[in-house]
Amino acid sequence: MLGTGTSHGVPMIGCACATCHSADPRDRRTRPSILIERVGQPEDDRGVRSILVDTSTDLRMQALTHGVRRVDAILFTHSHADHIFGLDEVRRFNAIQDAAIPAYADERTARDLRRAFAYIFDPHTPQGGGIPQISLSTIGGPFCLGRCEVVPVPVLHGKRPILGYRVGPFAYLTDCSAIPDASWPLLTGVRTLVLDALRHRPHPTHFSVAEAIDAAARIGAERTLFTHICHDLPHAATCAALPPGVELAYDGQVIEVPTSGV
Repeated sequence: MLGTGTSHGVPMIGCACATCHSADPRDRRTRPSILIERVGQPEDDRGVRSILVDTSTDLRMQALTHGVRRVDAILFTHSHADHIFGLDEVRRFNAIQDAAIPAYADERTARDLRRAFAYIFDPHTPQGGGIPQISLSTIGGPFCLGRCEVVPVPVLHGKRPILGYRVGPFAYLTDCSAIPDASWPLLTGVRTLVLDALRHRPHPTHFSVAEAIDAAARIGAERTLFTHICHDLPHAATCAALPPGVELAYDGQVIEVPTSGV
């Protein structure tokens, strides 16, 4: 878990609340992103070991803090600023790996990325160490990264359709306020779930804690971790009140997921 906070992050600028001033390191939340590392998998034909989900605004510090040294592919959930504005940091991984990095997004997000980062995708831009090398593909269904199958899971972020992702028994659904009927079957058999839960009060574009608990119960994962958490939810007190098998995620948390068949 590279980042588990909202678009503001926690602590929020200028906030005097107890969570923003907490001494618990689990209450310090950068913008949302995860790194999926396929540890112990046999080397496949494309060498896909580290899959980054979203290039958050805080990507540079997340990589430094958590020792991220390699990114083999990038999955984008959507094109809001907190999920894409660290894209320029990818150039460092290009330099380390001496290769372009494949990235995947739905049609709208790919279009937004090409507009927001036109200098990256403009063939007339002089190439070199100052320009990220990205190979961007538009996805509309399941696809493979080497031998690893990635299943996009359409969800709603308010009125906007965006993507969550499933890899084997693991699913990541951030910035989610509803799960369409057609997406529930894609989550059958998920054992470890990371799910949006912004705060207790309702919000038009994110699950509240109660809504996330209901969705988690329907999915039926053995373990559910909430992400995209605002400063309304202090880590320790909130976790103490959650049902068994449900907890708040925190920055730097490592989740081990059995990868049989992945």
